[in-house]
Amino acid sequence: MESGSGTEFDGAKIAVLMGDRVLCLLRDDRPGLSDPGLWDLPGGGREGDETVEATALRELHEELGLRLDPARIFHRRFYVAPRPAWFLAADWPDLDPAAVRLGSEGQGWALMPVEEFLSRRDVVARFQTRLREALAARA
Repeated sequence: MESGSGTEFDGAKIAVLMGDRVLCLLRDDRPGLSDPGLWDLPGGGREGDETVEATALRELHEELGLRLDPARIFHRRFYVAPRPAWFLAADWPDLDPAAVRLGSEGQGWALMPVEEFLSRRDVVARFQTRLREALAARA
């Protein structure tokens, strides 16, 4: 659901695409954690008065050790539910998988084929929908 200007938001997620693959994280499986043990995309909560891009790029660095050039971002969309947050998508065709370093959150990471990410049952469902929308908008 899209609405409002998106100036007040809680967080941001980013789908980083390397050709026909998407960079994803396997969430921790702890009691009290939302969506435990599911595949997810990098991102998280806003700190202070960060911009949308600053939030997503900081989270990408913290979670996977990567610094993405903001010029690679091709999609930005604001969603109200389940909380006010942004969804971004970026192309990084020459991403070096050897540069990925799992941070302190998550059980693992993968460069998963996009079609697999979109069809698995163990993926946070709203990010499947949002990635589909980003890909459709790009096409």
